[in-house]
Amino acid sequence: MKEGYRRVLLKLSGEALMGDLSFGIDPDVMDRIAGEVQELSQLGKEIGIVIGGGNFFRGLSGIQQGIDRASADYMGMLSTVLNSLALQSSLERKGVSTRVLSAIEMRALAEPYIRRRAVRHLEKGRVVIFAAGTGNPYFTTDTAAALRAMEIGAEVVLKATKVDGIYSDDPKKNKNATRYVQLTYGEVLEKRLKVMDATAVSLCMDNNLPIIVFDLTEDRNIVRVVQGEELGTLVR
Repeated sequence: MKEGYRRVLLKLSGEALMGDLSFGIDPDVMDRIAGEVQELSQLGKEIGIVIGGGNFFRGLSGIQQGIDRASADYMGMLSTVLNSLALQSSLERKGVSTRVLSAIEMRALAEPYIRRRAVRHLEKGRVVIFAAGTGNPYFTTDTAAALRAMEIGAEVVLKATKVDGIYSDDPKKNKNATRYVQLTYGEVLEKRLKVMDATAVSLCMDNNLPIIVFDLTEDRNIVRVVQGEELGTLVR
């Protein structure tokens, strides 16, 4: 077991916040995530978080409804702001100092994203939630997570999902799918493994930033992976 990581970027999917619901946020799931982040913060870990918005609106589904791509993506970005504010509220109820920094300016709700400000918040022990993706259409929150991780000098991107790693195929549809313990960036791209989009993986590859894909649904997995326990699949 390694000593663990000091500064991390945690990527949460919006769908993971739904729990067993079909829409929105499951309060129990949010409270559990906040509790694990609180524990890590008390241990002195520096935590940046990027949350998707798929539990409210996905840009791709908007396109299918006839909305143009750019507008649909902006709507998806606003969904990430909803999730970011909800997580901030949950963390602050637990006494965790938290800041939401948005790539799209909305000063009544969040601070504008400024890299140096984000790093300063982390150095002061605050949890930083990065909202609104990159602020640009055509880029996913996976890409935003990779970008923010590099900007703040994170040691690893932790992608929390509903499965316990990267599989050769969808394990829910194919019982013979095998789980990978470790992969290279090139293998992820070559095999077209849908763990993160190609832009995000390429960014991490170009900057030698490891990715760990792990199961969010198991209690204390966030704490365990940040502390260095070998969970899920490591991409390096």
